[in-house]
Amino acid sequence: MIQIDALPAFTDNYIWLLQDTTNKRCAVVDPGDAAPVLSWLQAHPGWTLTDILVTHHHADHTGGVAELKNVTDARVYGPADENIPARDVGLTDGQRIEVLGLDFQLFAVPGHTLGHIAYYHADASVPLLFCGDTLFAAGCGRLFEGTPEQMHRSLSRLGALPDATLVYCTHEYTLSNLRFAVAVEPNNPDVTGRLEEVTRWRAQNRISLPSTLALEHRTNPFLRVSQPLVKQKADERTGTDNASPVAVFAALREWKNTF
Repeated sequence: MIQIDALPAFTDNYIWLLQDTTNKRCAVVDPGDAAPVLSWLQAHPGWTLTDILVTHHHADHTGGVAELKNVTDARVYGPADENIPARDVGLTDGQRIEVLGLDFQLFAVPGHTLGHIAYYHADASVPLLFCGDTLFAAGCGRLFEGTPEQMHRSLSRLGALPDATLVYCTHEYTLSNLRFAVAVEPNNPDVTGRLEEVTRWRAQNRISLPSTLALEHRTNPFLRVSQPLVKQKADERTGTDNASPVAVFAALREWKNTF
């Protein structure tokens, strides 16, 4: 049985902790800081960190990898095309790995960075997606290295996964993302309702993740670029006819950058 918890790091990062409760083995995703993981291990004697999964090279996702590797000798997985500290296994699109008895498929999802990858476990009842900074709850990552075409393709690929998929992204950006989503679709009751709900959660210091792909399809403007009202708002924003979904995406992403 696998349990998944969030270890907060920095101001808004989450390090995802996967726990094999039967064998007291665990894995972490994107440990930008070693301290929260080491604190958890110290508070849970008898547990072994066996695997470290990295989605991309940014320091807030990799800063703790080398220290954890040295202290625990965990196996480090990361994108083959990026510089990942202490990486043991470089991963590319379509590869599969086994972590804590779970089979994960690797997706190349360039956009935020060029070598960004996502880890997907195709469970029949509750599929799991660890997507780093590509897909956020109600948003998506900035385009630091990739193009709008690349990011739109990556999001479309993730969006084609089953609606029941649990989305484990790595930042608590949901509230700000939903404020933008309301600006894009002020009359979408799913968006306004989710904003009210997450506002309550955050006031209680409650985490807003994981999301589901079903919820993202209803409330995430970056997955809704083919919706006529989303295109209309993008056209109003740019003063042009954004004739393709990629153009709508690019307009929304540019708007969000300064929102």
